[in-house]
Amino acid sequence: MKTLYFDCFSGISGDMVIGALLDVGGDPVLLEQELKKLSIEEEYEIKWGNVVKNGITSTKFDVILKDDAAEKHHHDHDHGHEHHHEHDHHHHGHEHHHNHEHEHHTHSHHHRAYKDIVEMIESSELSSKVKQMSLSIFKKIGEAEGHIHGLPLDKVHFHEVGAVDSIIDIVGASILIEQLDITKIKSSAIPVGSGRIRIDHGIYPVPAPATLEILKGVPIEQSDVRFELTTPTGAAIVAVLAEEFSTFPSMEVKAIGYGTGTKTFKDRPNVLRVVVGI
Repeated sequence: MKTLYFDCFSGISGDMVIGALLDVGGDPVLLEQELKKLSIEEEYEIKWGNVVKNGITSTKFDVILKDDAAEKHHHDHDHGHEHHHEHDHHHHGHEHHHNHEHEHHTHSHHHRAYKDIVEMIESSELSSKVKQMSLSIFKKIGEAEGHIHGLPLDKVHFHEVGAVDSIIDIVGASILIEQLDITKIKSSAIPVGSGRIRIDHGIYPVPAPATLEILKGVPIEQSDVRFELTTPTGAAIVAVLAEEFSTFPSMEVKAIGYGTGTKTFKDRPNVLRVVVGI
């Protein structure tokens, strides 16, 4: 019996999850091989490496979208120094609207329907456990988006969350959890941050509507950090996979991993900690 505990003291996003799972012992080579089963590798590359975040060595995971400068615009314009690291925010990331002329070239990225993603996962050679985990997480996001936009699931278009990077984050997390042979998943309460963010539809409160919808039934922890600490992808991964939300569980700790988030905060490490134990 192996338990995985998500210690989300600084929130959770898709890239933080993958970084932390690689840091705790996940195999990046296996991850890359398994992701090829989705047959979209011409659209992206992945990279990972160690960074030190406020004194803690942790793993940074990035999805870089290929051959499409226009697609990258919403990763870069925000913080030149940490460009594509923002990737799990794509759905809140279109902060500048002067790039509309690029939108025409990027439909393959911007408009993947929920049912296309389901079809892509179901028809792949991924293991049944990975498929089932990935599909449950996507369904959680699809239902939340549908609820907010007033659309049935089969009409939900992931021009926001369904970009390549969240497919990689969600399927990748499922692959690594299977590889690490985890039998039980628990999580801390989820801090969401505070303040306001700009998303496609204007200026919204934190947590963004989709994130809050996804976290129904999950304990949220108050946080005075004025930043979006938890993204829809991160929220959906933890909301679907964690069987229980608790303070640190009783277990014998075997491995600890840290996955880096996008932002750096002065007074606290912006990382997700995962602990594997028995």
